[in-house]
Order: sequence, then C-alpha cells, then structure tokens
Amino acid sequence: MTRSNGFGNPEALRAEIRQTRAELGETVQALAARADVKARLRGSAAQTRNRVKQRAGQTGANVRSSVHDAGSVALRHPVSWAVMAAGALALAVVVLVARGRRG
Repeated sequence: MTRSNGFGNPEALRAEIRQTRAELGETVQALAARADVKARLRGSAAQTRNRVKQRAGQTGANVRSSVHDAGSVALRHPVSWAVMAAGALALAVVVLVARGRRG
C-alpha cells in the first residue's frame, strides 16, 4: 500500500482511508477473538471432549473384541476353562473356611 502525504487525488485518499479502516477492523476482530478467554476455553474443552469420546469408543471396541476372543478361546478349550473355574471355586472355599475358623 502506498501512502501519500495528503496532497493529490481526494478519491485515492478516500480509498486509502477505506482500506486502512478495513484492515484496522480485521485487526481489532482478531485481537478480540484472542482476548475472549471464555470462548477459547469452550473451544478447547469441546476438542478435548471429542478426543475423549473417540478414545473411549476405540477402547470399548477393543474390550468387546478381547471379550469375544476370550469367549472363542473358552469355547475351543472348555476343559481348561472348567479346570480354572474349579480352582477358583476351591480357592474361594478355602478362604471362606479360613475366615470362619478365625472368627
């Protein structure tokens, strides 16, 4: 943008003033947006909320997949799961009996 010294074409000077006002308006809007802390925090919170929802969805899908895989393994190897379940039951009985003797 060229600046004149005030002499010359009045219409060119008016156009320069209009352009300067437009640039100043854009600058003021940009500064106001940066100064609006509440709006910036809301935007940041929305982004964080969206990221958390996305990760939770991915985690849920991973858990469902793992549970499905474990169920498939249990169906393919029912004897080993039955042995583990019996061991867990025996452990629970031992703990309950030990508690009953102490009390």
